[in-house]
Amino acid sequence: MITGIQGTRIRRAAAVTVTAGAMLAAGAFSAAPAQAVATPTIVAKGGYVMNNANGSTLYTKAADTKRSTGSTTKIMTAKVVLAQPNLNLDAKVTVQKAYSDYIVRNTASSARLIVGDKVTVRQLLYGLMLPSGCDAAYALADKFGSGSTRAARVKSFIGKMNTTAKQLGMKNTKFDSFDGISNGSNYSTPRDLTKLASSAMKSSTFRAVVKTKTTKQKVTTKSGGYRYYTWENTNTLLSNYSGTIGVKTGSGAQAKYCLVFAATRNGKTVIGTVLTSTSGPQREADAKKLLNYGFARLG
Repeated sequence: MITGIQGTRIRRAAAVTVTAGAMLAAGAFSAAPAQAVATPTIVAKGGYVMNNANGSTLYTKAADTKRSTGSTTKIMTAKVVLAQPNLNLDAKVTVQKAYSDYIVRNTASSARLIVGDKVTVRQLLYGLMLPSGCDAAYALADKFGSGSTRAARVKSFIGKMNTTAKQLGMKNTKFDSFDGISNGSNYSTPRDLTKLASSAMKSSTFRAVVKTKTTKQKVTTKSGGYRYYTWENTNTLLSNYSGTIGVKTGSGAQAKYCLVFAATRNGKTVIGTVLTSTSGPQREADAKKLLNYGFARLG
């Protein structure tokens, strides 16, 4: 039997041991969330993620370094179109030979528009954003630019793209084309493109287009008949990541593989960009990592 001073010492020691154990256990529990949201490593040379609700930054990697953007440029093409005053989405545009010639000349991604077909502005937006049609981009620039010649209208439209970029505070962005096929000076950054996408997603029409996996559109032919265009979205995240709501892929010799992405879970939206990844599957893997990280950060 232990009594007196010796017993008191043992009880105190036991208490200290219990307290230390409790502290260790608490430490273990508090460390778990930090492990769950460890900053991911991505292959893409640039990346940025933000909380779409308030614009707060969740992840950065060379977020302000200027890079070629490929067809993610078309987000701005769509935004400029949708910002036109008194826009009629059902207005018809006749497909010109210049659009198909442009595709052939540049070996560009195409919505396979057929010369003479009458296609609505809304349909051109689907052709722009799903199969990444550079012919659809040309048609929209020709339609919504100002001037007496096609060249003047295209120049005017690209001017609107750059004006919009300035208005959005895209400080490290310049457009020299309507589709991302650069004429030597078409660039942006992960932060700027994310800012652009967040703004574009405020349009219900834009949101409806970029979340569409596939669409079948009926158009009027030159002879007055009709035909159907079927377009599939190049953004495979829509099928491969739960909650994805957009927005646009991009690729090119300089751009490599790019992706501007957004997803919503439990009422929270994460939006971001990866630029200059190494392949289509890799840009998707990079985006998934960043989305997981963004949602973990938001809790």
